[in-house]
Amino acid sequence: MSIAVNNISKSYKKLKAVENITFNVNEGELFGLIGPDGAGKTTIFRILTTLLVANEGSAEVAGYDVVKQLKEIRNSVGYMPGKFSLYQDLTVEENLHFFATIFGTTIEENYDLIKDIYIQIEPFKNRRAGALSGGMKQKLALCCALIHAPKVLFLDEPTTGVDPVSRKEFWIMLKRLQQKGITILVSTPYMDEASLCDRIALIQKGKILKIDTPENIINNYEKVIYDVQAKNTHGLIHDLKNYPNQYSVYAFGEFVHYIDKNATFNPNDLQTYLKNKNHTDIIIKPATITIEDVFMDL
Repeated sequence: MSIAVNNISKSYKKLKAVENITFNVNEGELFGLIGPDGAGKTTIFRILTTLLVANEGSAEVAGYDVVKQLKEIRNSVGYMPGKFSLYQDLTVEENLHFFATIFGTTIEENYDLIKDIYIQIEPFKNRRAGALSGGMKQKLALCCALIHAPKVLFLDEPTTGVDPVSRKEFWIMLKRLQQKGITILVSTPYMDEASLCDRIALIQKGKILKIDTPENIINNYEKVIYDVQAKNTHGLIHDLKNYPNQYSVYAFGEFVHYIDKNATFNPNDLQTYLKNKNHTDIIIKPATITIEDVFMDL
Protein backbone atom coordinates (compact mmCIF):
# COMPACT_ATOMS: atom_id res chain seq x y z
CA MET A 1 0.00 0.00 0.00
CA SER A 2 1.56 3.33 -1.08
CA ILE A 3 -0.90 5.59 0.77
CA ALA A 4 -3.11 4.63 3.72
CA VAL A 5 -5.42 7.27 5.22
CA ASN A 6 -7.49 6.38 8.30
CA ASN A 7 -10.22 8.67 9.68
CA ILE A 8 -8.34 11.91 9.02
CA SER A 9 -10.04 15.12 10.23
CA LYS A 10 -8.76 18.69 10.08
CA SER A 11 -10.35 21.93 11.25
CA TYR A 12 -9.37 25.57 10.82
CA LYS A 13 -10.92 27.21 13.89
CA LYS A 14 -14.65 26.52 13.42
CA LEU A 15 -14.38 25.36 9.79
CA LYS A 16 -14.12 21.58 9.35
CA ALA A 17 -12.02 21.20 6.19
CA VAL A 18 -11.99 17.38 6.14
CA GLU A 19 -13.98 14.98 8.27
CA ASN A 20 -13.27 11.27 8.87
CA ILE A 21 -11.53 10.74 5.53
CA THR A 22 -10.42 7.15 4.84
CA PHE A 23 -8.95 5.76 1.62
CA ASN A 24 -6.04 3.68 0.33
CA VAL A 25 -3.92 4.03 -2.79
CA ASN A 26 -2.22 0.91 -4.12
CA GLU A 27 1.37 0.82 -5.30
CA GLY A 28 1.67 2.00 -8.90
CA GLU A 29 -1.94 3.28 -8.98
CA LEU A 30 -3.16 6.55 -10.50
CA PHE A 31 -5.75 7.69 -7.97
CA GLY A 32 -7.89 10.82 -8.32
CA LEU A 33 -9.48 13.08 -5.70
CA ILE A 34 -12.37 14.62 -7.62
CA GLY A 35 -14.32 17.58 -6.28
CA PRO A 36 -14.97 21.32 -6.55
CA ASP A 37 -12.96 24.13 -4.94
CA GLY A 38 -13.28 24.05 -1.16
CA ALA A 39 -13.99 20.30 -1.02
CA GLY A 40 -10.89 19.61 1.12
CA LYS A 41 -8.52 18.23 -1.54
CA THR A 42 -5.60 20.57 -0.80
CA THR A 43 -5.90 20.00 2.97
CA ILE A 44 -5.59 16.24 2.40
CA PHE A 45 -2.52 16.78 0.20
CA ARG A 46 -0.86 19.01 2.79
CA ILE A 47 -1.44 16.45 5.53
CA LEU A 48 -0.02 13.61 3.39
CA THR A 49 3.04 15.66 2.39
CA THR A 50 3.71 16.60 6.07
CA LEU A 51 2.92 20.31 5.64
CA LEU A 52 -0.07 20.10 8.00
CA VAL A 53 -0.85 17.92 11.01
CA ALA A 54 -4.33 16.39 11.21
CA ASN A 55 -6.47 16.94 14.32
CA GLU A 56 -7.56 13.31 14.29
CA GLY A 57 -6.69 10.07 12.51
CA SER A 58 -3.50 8.64 11.03
CA ALA A 59 -1.87 8.27 7.64
CA GLU A 60 1.08 6.53 6.02
CA VAL A 61 2.83 7.36 2.75
CA ALA A 62 5.32 4.91 1.20
CA GLY A 63 5.25 2.99 4.49
CA TYR A 64 6.14 6.03 6.63
CA ASP A 65 4.00 7.74 9.26
CA VAL A 66 3.14 11.34 8.30
CA VAL A 67 3.73 12.62 11.85
CA LYS A 68 6.65 10.52 13.10
CA GLN A 69 8.70 10.13 9.90
CA LEU A 70 8.71 13.54 8.21
CA LYS A 71 12.21 13.28 6.72
CA GLU A 72 11.64 9.86 5.19
CA ILE A 73 8.37 10.99 3.57
CA ARG A 74 9.87 14.21 2.18
CA ASN A 75 12.67 12.21 0.55
CA SER A 76 10.20 9.68 -0.88
CA VAL A 77 7.51 11.95 -2.37
CA GLY A 78 7.26 14.60 -5.05
CA TYR A 79 4.72 17.39 -4.52
CA MET A 80 3.35 19.79 -7.10
CA PRO A 81 1.06 22.30 -5.34
CA GLY A 82 -1.89 23.94 -7.06
CA LYS A 83 -0.18 27.33 -7.20
CA PHE A 84 3.06 27.65 -9.20
CA SER A 85 5.66 27.80 -6.43
CA LEU A 86 9.06 27.67 -8.16
CA TYR A 87 11.50 30.59 -8.14
CA GLN A 88 10.21 32.91 -10.85
CA ASP A 89 13.44 34.92 -11.13
CA LEU A 90 15.55 31.78 -11.73
CA THR A 91 15.82 30.21 -15.18
CA VAL A 92 14.36 26.81 -16.03
CA GLU A 93 17.77 25.16 -15.68
CA GLU A 94 18.59 27.00 -12.45
CA ASN A 95 15.34 25.82 -10.86
CA LEU A 96 16.07 22.21 -11.84
CA HIS A 97 19.64 22.35 -10.51
CA PHE A 98 18.45 24.00 -7.29
CA PHE A 99 15.88 21.28 -6.50
CA ALA A 100 18.30 18.52 -7.52
CA THR A 101 20.90 19.93 -5.11
CA ILE A 102 18.38 20.04 -2.24
CA PHE A 103 17.83 16.29 -2.63
CA GLY A 104 21.51 15.54 -3.13
CA THR A 105 21.14 14.43 -6.73
CA THR A 106 21.68 15.78 -10.27
CA ILE A 107 19.61 16.19 -13.44
CA GLU A 108 21.82 13.59 -15.14
CA GLU A 109 21.29 10.98 -12.41
CA ASN A 110 17.50 10.87 -12.93
CA TYR A 111 17.39 12.04 -16.53
CA ASP A 112 15.63 8.85 -17.74
CA LEU A 113 12.68 9.65 -15.49
CA ILE A 114 12.22 13.26 -16.61
CA LYS A 115 13.51 13.16 -20.20
CA ASP A 116 10.04 13.01 -21.87
CA ILE A 117 9.11 16.25 -20.10
CA TYR A 118 12.57 17.85 -20.13
CA ILE A 119 12.82 17.57 -23.93
CA GLN A 120 9.78 19.87 -24.18
CA ILE A 121 11.16 22.55 -21.84
CA GLU A 122 14.85 22.33 -22.85
CA PRO A 123 14.50 24.99 -25.62
CA PHE A 124 13.50 27.43 -22.84
CA LYS A 125 16.19 26.38 -20.34
CA ASN A 126 17.68 29.89 -20.16
CA ARG A 127 14.30 31.62 -19.78
CA ARG A 128 13.18 32.78 -16.34
CA ALA A 129 10.42 30.62 -14.88
CA GLY A 130 8.17 33.65 -14.40
CA ALA A 131 8.20 34.30 -18.16
CA LEU A 132 6.99 30.82 -19.14
CA SER A 133 3.49 30.02 -20.42
CA GLY A 134 1.07 28.18 -18.13
CA GLY A 135 1.71 24.84 -19.82
CA MET A 136 5.50 25.23 -19.64
CA LYS A 137 5.36 26.27 -15.95
CA GLN A 138 3.38 23.11 -15.28
CA LYS A 139 5.98 20.93 -17.04
CA LEU A 140 8.85 22.59 -15.19
CA ALA A 141 7.06 22.10 -11.84
CA LEU A 142 6.53 18.43 -12.67
CA CYS A 143 10.23 18.01 -13.56
CA CYS A 144 11.23 19.58 -10.23
CA ALA A 145 8.82 17.27 -8.36
CA LEU A 146 10.40 14.23 -10.09
CA ILE A 147 14.05 15.30 -9.90
CA HIS A 148 14.80 12.98 -6.94
CA ALA A 149 12.92 9.94 -8.34
CA PRO A 150 10.11 9.86 -5.74
CA LYS A 151 8.08 6.72 -5.00
CA VAL A 152 4.83 8.72 -4.70
CA LEU A 153 3.83 11.80 -6.67
CA PHE A 154 1.24 14.30 -5.33
CA LEU A 155 -0.30 16.64 -7.92
CA ASP A 156 -2.76 19.20 -6.57
CA GLU A 157 -5.00 20.46 -9.39
CA PRO A 158 -2.10 20.38 -11.89
CA THR A 159 -4.21 21.30 -14.94
CA THR A 160 -6.20 24.22 -13.50
CA GLY A 161 -5.84 27.28 -15.73
CA VAL A 162 -4.01 25.33 -18.45
CA ASP A 163 -5.18 25.20 -22.08
CA PRO A 164 -6.94 22.01 -23.35
CA VAL A 165 -3.95 20.84 -25.45
CA SER A 166 -1.55 21.13 -22.49
CA ARG A 167 -4.08 19.34 -20.28
CA LYS A 168 -4.19 16.39 -22.67
CA GLU A 169 -0.37 16.29 -22.94
CA PHE A 170 -0.08 16.37 -19.15
CA TRP A 171 -2.28 13.30 -18.68
CA ILE A 172 -0.28 11.42 -21.32
CA MET A 173 2.86 12.23 -19.28
CA LEU A 174 1.18 10.96 -16.10
CA LYS A 175 0.35 7.63 -17.76
CA ARG A 176 3.99 7.26 -18.80
CA LEU A 177 5.17 8.00 -15.25
CA GLN A 178 2.73 5.43 -13.91
CA GLN A 179 4.24 2.83 -16.26
CA LYS A 180 7.60 3.54 -14.58
CA GLY A 181 6.17 2.37 -11.26
CA ILE A 182 5.39 5.73 -9.61
CA THR A 183 2.24 5.92 -7.49
CA ILE A 184 0.28 9.07 -8.37
CA LEU A 185 -2.35 10.90 -6.33
CA VAL A 186 -3.90 13.71 -8.36
CA SER A 187 -6.69 16.13 -7.47
CA THR A 188 -8.85 17.93 -9.99
CA PRO A 189 -12.13 19.85 -10.17
CA TYR A 190 -12.56 18.67 -13.80
CA MET A 191 -14.97 15.75 -13.89
CA ASP A 192 -13.87 14.70 -17.40
CA GLU A 193 -10.38 13.94 -16.02
CA ALA A 194 -11.86 11.41 -13.58
CA SER A 195 -12.17 8.79 -16.32
CA LEU A 196 -8.37 8.91 -16.81
CA CYS A 197 -7.70 7.59 -13.28
CA ASP A 198 -7.62 3.94 -12.17
CA ARG A 199 -9.81 4.75 -9.17
CA ILE A 200 -11.35 7.95 -7.88
CA ALA A 201 -12.77 9.38 -4.67
CA LEU A 202 -15.61 11.86 -5.14
CA ILE A 203 -15.27 14.48 -2.39
CA GLN A 204 -17.47 17.37 -1.31
CA LYS A 205 -17.44 19.58 1.82
CA GLY A 206 -14.65 17.56 3.44
CA LYS A 207 -16.38 14.18 3.09
CA ILE A 208 -15.85 11.34 0.61
CA LEU A 209 -19.08 10.48 -1.19
CA LYS A 210 -17.91 7.41 -3.12
CA ILE A 211 -14.71 5.52 -4.00
CA ASP A 212 -14.48 3.17 -6.98
CA THR A 213 -13.27 2.90 -10.56
CA PRO A 214 -14.87 5.51 -12.88
CA GLU A 215 -16.51 2.69 -14.86
CA ASN A 216 -18.11 1.12 -11.76
CA ILE A 217 -19.37 4.47 -10.48
CA ILE A 218 -21.17 5.06 -13.78
CA ASN A 219 -22.35 1.45 -14.31
CA ASN A 220 -23.75 1.13 -10.78
CA TYR A 221 -25.78 4.34 -11.06
CA GLU A 222 -29.40 3.22 -10.99
CA LYS A 223 -31.36 6.33 -11.92
CA VAL A 224 -32.33 7.23 -15.50
CA ILE A 225 -31.36 10.73 -16.61
CA TYR A 226 -33.06 12.47 -19.53
CA ASP A 227 -31.66 15.13 -21.83
CA VAL A 228 -34.39 17.75 -22.20
CA GLN A 229 -34.20 20.66 -24.62
CA ALA A 230 -36.60 23.41 -25.73
CA LYS A 231 -36.35 26.85 -27.30
CA ASN A 232 -36.65 28.78 -24.01
CA THR A 233 -34.02 27.17 -21.73
CA HIS A 234 -34.62 29.48 -18.74
CA GLY A 235 -38.36 28.83 -18.82
CA LEU A 236 -37.73 25.11 -19.38
CA ILE A 237 -35.68 24.80 -16.16
CA HIS A 238 -38.38 26.67 -14.21
CA ASP A 239 -41.19 24.47 -15.54
CA LEU A 240 -39.25 21.22 -15.06
CA LYS A 241 -38.66 22.13 -11.42
CA ASN A 242 -42.41 22.50 -10.99
CA TYR A 243 -43.24 19.19 -12.70
CA PRO A 244 -44.81 16.67 -10.29
CA ASN A 245 -42.40 13.94 -9.13
CA GLN A 246 -39.27 15.70 -10.39
CA TYR A 247 -36.23 14.52 -8.43
CA SER A 248 -33.48 16.64 -9.96
CA VAL A 249 -33.14 19.35 -12.62
CA TYR A 250 -29.89 21.06 -13.68
CA ALA A 251 -28.38 22.62 -16.78
CA PHE A 252 -25.87 20.39 -18.56
CA GLY A 253 -24.29 21.83 -21.72
CA GLU A 254 -26.93 22.40 -24.38
CA PHE A 255 -29.46 20.26 -22.49
CA VAL A 256 -31.19 20.29 -19.14
CA HIS A 257 -30.76 17.03 -17.20
CA TYR A 258 -33.95 15.73 -15.67
CA ILE A 259 -34.42 12.87 -13.19
CA ASP A 260 -37.88 11.70 -12.11
CA LYS A 261 -38.77 10.19 -8.73
CA ASN A 262 -41.10 7.69 -10.37
CA ALA A 263 -39.63 4.48 -11.87
CA THR A 264 -42.61 4.30 -14.26
CA PHE A 265 -41.93 7.80 -15.62
CA ASN A 266 -43.27 8.31 -19.15
CA PRO A 267 -41.42 10.92 -21.27
CA ASN A 268 -44.61 11.47 -23.32
CA ASP A 269 -46.37 12.82 -20.23
CA LEU A 270 -43.54 15.33 -19.74
CA GLN A 271 -43.69 16.32 -23.40
CA THR A 272 -47.43 17.03 -23.09
CA TYR A 273 -46.84 19.05 -19.91
CA LEU A 274 -44.15 21.18 -21.62
CA LYS A 275 -46.36 21.77 -24.69
CA ASN A 276 -49.12 22.98 -22.39
CA LYS A 277 -46.55 25.43 -20.96
CA ASN A 278 -46.08 26.77 -24.52
CA HIS A 279 -42.61 25.24 -25.06
CA THR A 280 -41.55 24.50 -28.65
CA ASP A 281 -38.81 22.42 -30.33
CA ILE A 282 -38.96 19.97 -27.44
CA ILE A 283 -36.44 17.10 -27.31
CA ILE A 284 -36.56 14.43 -24.57
CA LYS A 285 -34.15 11.48 -24.73
CA PRO A 286 -32.16 9.27 -22.33
CA ALA A 287 -28.81 10.90 -21.47
CA THR A 288 -25.37 9.28 -21.44
CA ILE A 289 -24.41 9.07 -17.76
CA THR A 290 -21.15 10.79 -16.75
CA ILE A 291 -19.15 11.11 -13.52
CA GLU A 292 -20.46 14.66 -13.24
CA ASP A 293 -24.08 13.39 -13.21
CA VAL A 294 -23.33 10.94 -10.41
CA PHE A 295 -21.47 13.64 -8.45
CA MET A 296 -24.35 16.12 -8.86
CA ASP A 297 -26.82 13.51 -7.61
CA LEU A 298 -24.64 12.53 -4.63
